[in-house]
Amino acid sequence: MKFRVPEARNPGYLGKRFGDLKVRLKLIVLHNLFFLVLSGSVYYTVFPLLEQRVSGARAREISLIAQAFLADAPLPRLPGLEIYSYEEGAAEDLGLSREIRVWLDTHPGQILGDPMHDEFLYRKNATSVVYRKIRLPHEYYRQALQVARWTLFTVLGVIYALAVLLLELVIMPLYVYRPLRAMLAADYSVMTRDTPREIIQEEFLSDDEIGQIMRSRNTTVQELRKREEELESALKRLETAKRTMVDQDRLASLGMLSAGVAHELNTPIAVLQGSIEKLLETTGDPASKNRLERMQRVASRLRSISEGLLDFARVRKHKLEPVAVRPIVDEAWALLALDEKSGATEFRNDVPDACRVNGDADRLIQVFVNVLRNSLQAVPPPGGRIRVAAEPFRDNESEWWNIAVEDNGPGIPADILPDIFEAFISTRLDSRGTGLGLTVSEGIVQQHGGRILASNHAAGGARIEVRLARA
Repeated sequence: MKFRVPEARNPGYLGKRFGDLKVRLKLIVLHNLFFLVLSGSVYYTVFPLLEQRVSGARAREISLIAQAFLADAPLPRLPGLEIYSYEEGAAEDLGLSREIRVWLDTHPGQILGDPMHDEFLYRKNATSVVYRKIRLPHEYYRQALQVARWTLFTVLGVIYALAVLLLELVIMPLYVYRPLRAMLAADYSVMTRDTPREIIQEEFLSDDEIGQIMRSRNTTVQELRKREEELESALKRLETAKRTMVDQDRLASLGMLSAGVAHELNTPIAVLQGSIEKLLETTGDPASKNRLERMQRVASRLRSISEGLLDFARVRKHKLEPVAVRPIVDEAWALLALDEKSGATEFRNDVPDACRVNGDADRLIQVFVNVLRNSLQAVPPPGGRIRVAAEPFRDNESEWWNIAVEDNGPGIPADILPDIFEAFISTRLDSRGTGLGLTVSEGIVQQHGGRILASNHAAGGARIEVRLARA
């Protein structure tokens, strides 16, 4: 339904002053104007008709009285005729003045007085010396009209008072004042950002124009808050994108640097490995051979590190095949054995032998090396504990292994936890923490179609979960 907005008109001075009044004052002014108009309308409509009818009745009654007064017979003593104060007798008994008595003696049988204006009529019987006197009901009719007038004003006043009480105590507070106060309170909540109270409750919403305004206001506020949330979310995404772009630039630069270092290391490592192999072929001393074999393992480890740098610089395709997880965890911990803290840390590999996943063994070793290194560096030097366990579970008709690495360190700070897998996030602000280990691990796990999660378990310490598909 379309509403046509009327053109704005200048209300004028009085209209502006009246519009500036509060709603209650406006209603008081309108109440009084209504009562005055109603009273005036009733008075000037009803009273002329009533006066006309009363005047006609008075004229007829006076005419009848005058006709009865002209007869020589006395008026009958009927109930209700006391208002006429009828008297007859000698002039002295009636208290007639000399002028009236002279006139009546001169005009026997005739009436002295104007029936329509005078209060009393006088007459002397033509056949006797009896004088007669009667009061006309002019004052009675005047009082009746006065009583009718005040009764009408009283009834109108009572009706007005009852109407005002009904309006001010029931109708207006329930259907006008309460919705207006609710709307003002909700608008104040909008200004003070009191979000839970800025929407008007359904109990205040009716189907009249005020209710339609309030519903429209609620819809506007909800749309405004929705747009604010969308804007805030867009700003957060923009900020995240900016940080991601910076991190990607740093990762790209680091990848190029890693590739260059790897290429520079490959040649001397190849020469070193070749020389060691030739020495192993020519030497017969067991002690020297043992040393050369250790040197060969170190050179192989250097080549593996170099290949890891190349893996960081570019994504290689890897063949996924069923692999056992327990040996991978053992090998990852063995690679960390060079860290002096590993000897003072209690390590438990509780991964069952049946835990097999689809993956690349070398890449998964890299994942657990990064995760275990984080735990090793977090646990206290004396009394540190690291435990790796696994359990199967089903999710969306797919079977998975959940491999959890737990430690008794201080745990992951709450402000770091949501961004723990982003690049360059590190809780160790020294040269040992680059903040790239978990980022690389997350990338490898995602390439395997799995997930990696971080949390703090109830007993204390961090918990890293690696979820991979069951083989």
